[in-house]
Amino acid sequence: MAAATLPFSVTLNAPAAWPVSAISLEKYLDADAKLVERCLGGDDTAWEELVKTHTRRVYSICYRFTGADSEAQDITQEVFLRIFQTLKSFRAGEGSFAVWLTRLTRNLLIDNYRRNKKQRITDSLEDQLPVLEERATQTTRTDGRVEGREASEILQSALQRLSPELRETVVLRDLEELEYREIADVLKVPEGTVKSRLNRGRAELAKVLRRWKVVV
Repeated sequence: MAAATLPFSVTLNAPAAWPVSAISLEKYLDADAKLVERCLGGDDTAWEELVKTHTRRVYSICYRFTGADSEAQDITQEVFLRIFQTLKSFRAGEGSFAVWLTRLTRNLLIDNYRRNKKQRITDSLEDQLPVLEERATQTTRTDGRVEGREASEILQSALQRLSPELRETVVLRDLEELEYREIADVLKVPEGTVKSRLNRGRAELAKVLRRWKVVV
């Protein structure tokens, strides 16, 4: 992917361990809306602040999905270039900036995946929902299953074993801590589909970790 040229800098650092716990999106709703307004008004310092506020989270999503630092950095750069080009399309009254940003990030990740993989792996999940829900109740949250210094690397490797639609749902819910309705908004699917994908993703992830003898 060709490097993008931005009118501001983006500084990235690969997560050495677990990503910083996500903070409630609502906390930044007003601040983000004001930043967007300043950006659209031509305030260069507002662009810098907007990038600084959201770069780590965007990079984390990209890294968790791709599993590659260089690829995640490239996509993160592309995300912020796209924001610079399309920010005027954001409507504060239609949802938070963070959800809008996450949706844009997800769309670019899908584009990148399709370029590299020809086609996505898809499954019909709804028929298996009752079994998956029962299995999911017997496991803990994703981010509580592994501990220790190598937890992040183990989880990252395990995530790569999931299909893209399951991986993105697990990342958005268990690592980025978005609400079901926010994930549904990002993925443009019903909340029921989000829950079924999450149940399947957690179950598949637990299966991988058990096979690696990380959990029992």
